[in-house]
Amino acid sequence: MHEHIVRATISTGIVEGFTRDGVNRWRSIPYARPPVGPLRYRAPRPAEPWRGVRYCHGFANCAPQQRKYTITGLGKYQPMGEDCLTLNVVAPAEPASGQEQDPLPVMVFVHGGAYILGSSATVLYDGAALARRGCVYVSVNYRLGPLGCLDLSSLSTPQTTIDSNLFLRDLVMALQWVRDNIGVFGGDPDNVTIFGESAGAQAVATLLAVPAAKGLFHQVISESPAAGMVRSADVAEQLAVRFAGILGARRQDAAAAVMQASPAQLVDALDELISHGSREMLGAFPAGPSYGDDYLPLDPVEAMATGVAHPVPLIVGNNAEEAKLFTRFLKLLPTTEPMIEALLSTAGTDTRDRITSAYPGYPDAAACIRLGGDFAFSSAAWQIGDAHSRHAPTYLYRYDYAPRTLNWSGLGATHGTEMLAVFDVYRSRFGSVLTAAGDRRSARRVSRDIQSRWRAFSRTGVPGDDWPAYDTAERAVMVFDRRSRVELDPDPDRRTAWEGFTLAQ
Repeated sequence: MHEHIVRATISTGIVEGFTRDGVNRWRSIPYARPPVGPLRYRAPRPAEPWRGVRYCHGFANCAPQQRKYTITGLGKYQPMGEDCLTLNVVAPAEPASGQEQDPLPVMVFVHGGAYILGSSATVLYDGAALARRGCVYVSVNYRLGPLGCLDLSSLSTPQTTIDSNLFLRDLVMALQWVRDNIGVFGGDPDNVTIFGESAGAQAVATLLAVPAAKGLFHQVISESPAAGMVRSADVAEQLAVRFAGILGARRQDAAAAVMQASPAQLVDALDELISHGSREMLGAFPAGPSYGDDYLPLDPVEAMATGVAHPVPLIVGNNAEEAKLFTRFLKLLPTTEPMIEALLSTAGTDTRDRITSAYPGYPDAAACIRLGGDFAFSSAAWQIGDAHSRHAPTYLYRYDYAPRTLNWSGLGATHGTEMLAVFDVYRSRFGSVLTAAGDRRSARRVSRDIQSRWRAFSRTGVPGDDWPAYDTAERAVMVFDRRSRVELDPDPDRRTAWEGFTLAQ
């Protein structure tokens, strides 16, 4: 493979990356000071300058998480550590000599993983295919789980300050880095699209309601945002006290205990808190944003509905068979009758009957899986679409496409499969395996369609003339499939069934 070295001078020093396959890459550029020692549980601080050249050829740490989630190959794992606040840049290689190039749109990707796992180093999130088609692609690490996505700020003492919503603060600092440095890589700091999937989709939607993020991005794409991931400050406090108890600390000693614990102890304690919660179905999932302070004043959907969120264009949507993945892996969703009945028991009989009757055949397995997927994902897209469309251009989609291999495996168009199209996986060797049953042309057609729309949206804020904006009168939804089409309010019974449903908080 032909590679050569490429260097760029950013605000903190010189970074060296490499060129391969028509793109320049820099990996693990620090955008903040390592949040270690006394900086654990504190808002991120800008990265410090360095002397000489910093080599950015390889991926450094991902955030602390269960080791099984960091596997990169047979017997290979990505190193993890608290020093993880880095980002990666992929840009088209230099234009032909003598040609002046306009700055390119910037696409910043926030990975998912239930706020407890994941890494920007995941091969799927490589981004070279997007960059080759004309953008500067940035993928970001942020603090996960107990060190970034569990709000322990209520445990602060006069001696120890713990800041709230650390992962949101990390993402805002990464976006400030993009604003200040992306021009060096050929990107346009005045045209930044943030996009993410799953917890990453919920994070980018939440940034719409973060005052400090104002002006740092100009479009948002939220792919399968998850419901039930936001909590009030009061619930965050109850969870924090419970978390400290799992670590064996009393309330008054909790701040010292979380500062002294090892990352692995903290990760294990959060795992225990999550499994308690899913047994007791106690309100929202413990990891994710909490609202009610200066950093995130309102629940994000409320901020959108009342017009105080940033009024930038938004694409939001979900996949047709979201929950099938969770019947096999990460069994966090209510996809069986006992789990669903436990979930709905807090809501009262009328609500339970209204929701279950929207799923013909309930409680058969297929209806349960559909209901679980709507509870976790579709309902969030519907809520966000309704709220944001009152004040800003909003585009809704449903991703139905699956090659036969995924249908045969029982996964279908499940959670995350739209990323195979977005990141052009169907053109890769792995993609050829997925489309071995005669689906290569349809898979590539869907991929081309989604990529060209994401690209148009990142340039102009409009994903194509034939995709009408969503409003609560028509409810136009773009359905991506072998034959993509626009449908008006495709699932009205299921959509209205969830209106007003909230977990006991």
